[in-house]
Amino acid sequence: MKKEFRVQLRAYGYYADFKIFSKDTKEDIENSIVDKLGQNEVKLEKDGFTGGKWITYEEVRNDPRPVQYEEVLGVRMATGAS
Repeated sequence: MKKEFRVQLRAYGYYADFKIFSKDTKEDIENSIVDKLGQNEVKLEKDGFTGGKWITYEEVRNDPRPVQYEEVLGVRMATGAS
């Protein structure tokens, strides 16, 4: 089953934030990112950040339940709804 993921990419002073639909496996997510980049569907914005290269992704959930919070080392963090 395909899921929606939000992808954030930073490299060479550019930034992109986009969504993909993919199966929840490393290979499928990577292939979906490459396909999206290859089809010129991603708008790269100059951000001036040159300290490295990052690609992050997270599953997008439209869950109507309230967000649960937990305090970890004095920091309030959102956790998954129980």
